Order: sequence, then structure tokens, then C-alpha cells
Amino acid sequence: MDRNSLDLPTALVSVNWLAERIHHPEVIVLDASIPPVQGEVDPDLVGIQIPGARFFDINGRFSDTSSDLPHMMCSAEVFTREAQKLGINQDSIIVIYDYLGVYAAPRAWWMFRAMGHKHVAVLNGGLPEWKATGLPTEPMRNADVMKGDFMANPQSGFFRTAGEVLAAIGNEAECLIDARSAGRFHGTAPEPRRGLRGGHIPNSLNLPFTELIRERKLLPLPELKVLFENLEIKSQQVTLSCGSGLTACILALGAHLSGYQNLSVYDGSWSEWGQHSDLPVATD
Repeated sequence: MDRNSLDLPTALVSVNWLAERIHHPEVIVLDASIPPVQGEVDPDLVGIQIPGARFFDINGRFSDTSSDLPHMMCSAEVFTREAQKLGINQDSIIVIYDYLGVYAAPRAWWMFRAMGHKHVAVLNGGLPEWKATGLPTEPMRNADVMKGDFMANPQSGFFRTAGEVLAAIGNEAECLIDARSAGRFHGTAPEPRRGLRGGHIPNSLNLPFTELIRERKLLPLPELKVLFENLEIKSQQVTLSCGSGLTACILALGAHLSGYQNLSVYDGSWSEWGQHSDLPVATD
């Protein structure tokens, strides 16, 4: 199989695409699974992995452990070190999945892109789709791999701070989109994390990440495009937020596939915004 056959068709690939290329030495499969804040994991999918997968630890090794906020983006130095430990090289073709279908994998995809790696995609449907298709799995294990030569090349604009989001409120060139449920957005449903106010960032729009998913897979592209066209984003700078900067990346993936380029993720998201009384909150 030549290098051209490894070119990722989009940032989202099918299980069949991966199954045909999984044994190529330049293809690296990463398991970015983390438990959902709400809901449960299919017990049949716990403790197994796609053969040869390596665990991408969003909550631990690839997070800023000095922060009291969940899985904040780590430094380029930490990202480089941990990616090298996983045997990732500069020319690696990376496919990322999780055990919920499409949940945490887009966060890992966004992190790699923020660190300058372009050859990375999300596996549509993740482990549930892989297993349902009848493809083989194996017990989860630590991969014994050679150190890679990956070097992070941080890109500006992928992540935004609370201060930057605050400055974007009311700016017509900016658009803020919240991926949480409508109840949490409007402050009529409780936050799953304790100590957070209800509501949303003023002037932000609501597009729950669940609306982008059907049967654990991302919607077909024409349907994704309609969701974003209905928001009338135009050419604005789009900042995506959620509860903790995780499911916002599902929106980032959907928007990216739909052709939008000016995208950022508010890393602290509601875990940060909702706990600071000096930051404005709307509940309309």
C-alpha cells in the first residue's frame, strides 16, 4: 500500500477505511475514551480496544494537571513528550476513536491540530461501530512501542481564554456557540458539575452536540451543513464552548467538515465561566 492510499479523505473516516489500512506502519490508532459526565458506557465495550490501539489520556497525561479545571490543554512540551511515548512520528497518520461513538475523540483530534499535526482524523462511530461491523477487537493493553519523533508546533487561535471570550461578547465579527443541552443553556436544568451557575454566556447561540449525532455517528455532511447554515454564522470568528471543552470539539469537527475555518474552542468552557461570579451570565 503506497503513501497516497493513506491520505485522509476528510477529518472523519469510516471503520472500513481504517480496517483496510490499519496494518500500515505509518497508521496509528488512538483510543481517546473517557467516561461521560452524564450517561453510561456499554459494558461490552469496556476493557477492549481496536487491535494495536494506544491510549490517549485526555484526563491525565495530555492535560494541564496544574489547573483545577478538567482536561485543560497541556503545554506543547508535555504534548510532545507524551506523543513521543506513544510512538507518534511527524509523518504518522493518526485515527482517533472512543467507546461512545463520537464523544471524546474530536477533542483529541482538535488537540493534535492545535499542535500542528494535520494528518489526523476521527473514526466515525468509534468502537461501537467497529464492533458492530464485525471487525476484531482485543483486550485493552499498554502498547510496547518505540519512541516517536513527533514535535509539537503550536498553532494560534485554536483555544481561547475567558478573557478573550469576554471581549468577544457583543462583537459583530464574533459568534459564540454553546454545545450543552438546551436545559443547561437556559438555566432550567442543573449542571452536572457542582458549584456552577445556570445559564449561558450572553449573546451565545445553542447547538447541543447531540443534534450532530445519530446512532453514535456524526450526521451525514449535508445534514451537518444545514445545522450550521441555520445559525447564520457567515464569516464570523466562531468560538465553541460546552461544559468542559470536550463536546465543543464535536461542534468544531462538524463545523470544520462543513467548510468553516475561523474556529476556536473556549477551553475552560462552563466549568470555568459558571463558577466565576464576575463573568456575566444570561438565562433567557
